[in-house]
Amino acid sequence: MPEKDLYKILGIERGATDDQIKKAYRKLAQKFHPDKNKGDKSAEAKFKEINEAYETLSDKQKRSFYDQFGSTQGAGGFGSSAGGGAGFEGFSGGGFSGQGFDFSSFGGGFADIFESFFGGGGSGGRSGSGSGKRGPVRGDDIEAKIKIKFDESVTGTHRDLEITKADVCTKCGGTGAEPGSRIISCAHCGGTGQIRQIRQTMLGQMATAHTCEVCHGEGKIPEKKCTACHGTMRVRKTEKVKVRIPAGISNESTIRLSGKGEAGINGGAYGDLYLHITVEPSRDFVRSGNDIHSEQKIHLLQGVLGDEINVKTIYGPVVLKIPAGTPSGKIIKLKGYGMPKLNSDLKGDHYLKVILDVPGKLSRKEKELYAQLAKESGLELKTEKKFW
Repeated sequence: MPEKDLYKILGIERGATDDQIKKAYRKLAQKFHPDKNKGDKSAEAKFKEINEAYETLSDKQKRSFYDQFGSTQGAGGFGSSAGGGAGFEGFSGGGFSGQGFDFSSFGGGFADIFESFFGGGGSGGRSGSGSGKRGPVRGDDIEAKIKIKFDESVTGTHRDLEITKADVCTKCGGTGAEPGSRIISCAHCGGTGQIRQIRQTMLGQMATAHTCEVCHGEGKIPEKKCTACHGTMRVRKTEKVKVRIPAGISNESTIRLSGKGEAGINGGAYGDLYLHITVEPSRDFVRSGNDIHSEQKIHLLQGVLGDEINVKTIYGPVVLKIPAGTPSGKIIKLKGYGMPKLNSDLKGDHYLKVILDVPGKLSRKEKELYAQLAKESGLELKTEKKFW
């Protein structure tokens, strides 16, 4: 059975950048997250499918393998499986077929041969013919949640947060070396950042390389590790962040604070901080986009004869004219009394639903007056008592 198209699962093109892949994944993961779709098995399956697609496409080595072979089988490092030919059916060379052939008896296995063919450098995906030294690595993004009141979403507000994250070690300045000590060449890999090996395979000698596990591909190590970060270049720190939440923010919105995530490595840029906003519901209003909806009861006679009433809005009370003959359930628009539109001076509208309140208990005088009104209207009411 052919595998699903991982690019279609994330809704992106095959030439998508790493940032486009991450953005598409984040959007879909939020939409289909189990916490937002409790009990929905289809959403749970979709969430799993999205994560599996992202796991492959966010990894350069796995993505390269998938793009070449259209399969994720073996993409995690080209490991052999039962029969040795999974994911490589139809491969041939030198008069043999890869289908059903067991390559596990050839020393390092079929994985090492493919590393030589396709430039796999083991850990980190570096080429076996070049240097394994790492360049600047961008820091990870981090997330936080903020809950605000409905009134605060109307006016906007501020929050002071304390974020704990990985930051540059101030003692060593991000070098990983104890102050006063030197950065020296890694003796394990000779400063290349890679360990090269020669293996005897069915095709002859093959040179393979993997990232040095001592210097992690840097080619250099501290003569003495920093006692604060233990050579990792970063430490956990708590930072105070002041967040401005704009007027008009809606429930389940996300605010991105650029550069407020974790520190990078080797001079890499900081990641971003994503703040997920929850707005508490209002007792009086219902929001729909930038419009506000509410209901208000008025006396029966106010609807019949017309009147002016005070209406509660998100900006305070306003006077509204009720035309004579207003039926129950009529919706009246208060233009410009809705939610502020983000990054704009414009506002939505307020829609008031008028409910005629029919009195349940009447005084004797009121009953007489209503009875006279009925008589004047020509109504023959079948009441228990008549007052005229």
